[in-house]
Amino acid sequence: MNRILSDALKSLKMDESALRSSLVKCDGGVEVYATSIHKLGVAVVMMARDAKERFVLVVSDCKNTMPSGFEGETIALEDGGVALKGALTAANAAALRQHFPWCAPKSLRNERTTVGCGDRLGLASRGHILAARKFKVSPVLAQQSMRELSMTGRTFQGVVDDATFMVYESDFQDGYGADGDHLKKIPDIDVALAAGMPMITLDLSDVMNAAAGDWSEQQVRAAFAELDTKVRNRITAEYFNKDFVLGEGVAVTLDEVTAMRCALMYLEALAFACKVYEHLKAKRGDEFDLEISIDETTSPTLPSHHLFIVRELCRNGVEISSLAPRFVGEFQKAIDYIGDLAEFDRQFKVHALIAKAYGNYKISVHSGSDKFAVYPTIGRETKGFLHLKTAGTSWLVAVEVIARHDPALYRDMHKCALKNFNAMLALYHITADITRIPALDTLKDAELPALMAMPEARQLLHITYGPILTSDLRERFFSAMHRLEKEYDAAIEKHFDKHLSLLGAEKR
Repeated sequence: MNRILSDALKSLKMDESALRSSLVKCDGGVEVYATSIHKLGVAVVMMARDAKERFVLVVSDCKNTMPSGFEGETIALEDGGVALKGALTAANAAALRQHFPWCAPKSLRNERTTVGCGDRLGLASRGHILAARKFKVSPVLAQQSMRELSMTGRTFQGVVDDATFMVYESDFQDGYGADGDHLKKIPDIDVALAAGMPMITLDLSDVMNAAAGDWSEQQVRAAFAELDTKVRNRITAEYFNKDFVLGEGVAVTLDEVTAMRCALMYLEALAFACKVYEHLKAKRGDEFDLEISIDETTSPTLPSHHLFIVRELCRNGVEISSLAPRFVGEFQKAIDYIGDLAEFDRQFKVHALIAKAYGNYKISVHSGSDKFAVYPTIGRETKGFLHLKTAGTSWLVAVEVIARHDPALYRDMHKCALKNFNAMLALYHITADITRIPALDTLKDAELPALMAMPEARQLLHITYGPILTSDLRERFFSAMHRLEKEYDAAIEKHFDKHLSLLGAEKR
């Protein structure tokens, strides 16, 4: 590393382009990320790695010209020069965002196609960026839910910091988002906002009266009669037996019972959404993206319900960036769409027309990874104005990379997954019959990667990431991922190329 630092010191007077091309990038087992080399005043800031870890390097001609905010080991160089070697700490991530503002997440409300790139490991963003650079899409690189944080032991700030380092490493200056995913409470929203997350996905499942969706007509009429008179009169006047024309010869009709049912199911939840919206405006002005999630329910969101929800949001002045319905069919984790494709196409078209007619927000597709069968419909009917949310698929790419290059570790991860599978079923809805997965002792090492093409094995490993990452396998896993960094980046890039291509995303 000494040669790298000495060379950087001697090259400080070069412009950034010349510095990047001439700087020694490998020495003594240390490798500099070439795309991370940036001038900062009379200093140079870059990121590097050795056999064990990644770190920040800062080189300046003297102590007084060292950029502020960075922390780490100080190294004296010749002629009074000084270098700093810093770990991937919160302070160093904050320093990067301070000096290079493009390293900070931003609102993507004005971007056409956005893709949530859930990264449970803090290691996938380089691969996501490689794919995103090929298409006219904006990635949400930092995206986690409270459930994911609790399963992995991470924090919202740590998620943003991990993305910051990889954005800087990759010199990705096109802008990226950060999403506090499936949040239900204002205190949790505030933690995400404090971490610099401009996108909030508000999950209304806890404040919706979902049970009313299954009530009989008699029950619905009785409960509706208990509502405030002004509310009943307004719902009656605005919705009973009304046709709402959307365009393209499509209209949505709400009969009396449907309108009453929607009022009972959603009015309280939408009042909370309005409260959250005002809270976000007070905190961030217009620099936020609010997504409404109504997908965490057992029954699909009918187009009539979707229309009721967005009309009520508009009535209350709530501007949303995206809305996630619960679509017809099964959007199970880690596998392709299950259901009637023709019916999905028919209903999705109406959902897309509703979004266009009422504020032109994005339809958001949750559990959207690996749903290759429906991507063409989604891209076509939204004309690319959409948000695709992925999460566990990048973890599964890591699992496949481990299976291919470290079969002994994969076998131990698989055994841990089997041990914890039943407990994880309480948190994730899947229908995998894991008895169909071949016993490990019947498989040769070369056969292990093929398991990640098997739906049952994908779902087994998908929902058990928490127990694996918090077990005694954690250190071995992250050590292997560091060693296999280039393989993982390439595999993520290839996997997301497939997603974006089938979605019909426009190429750059």
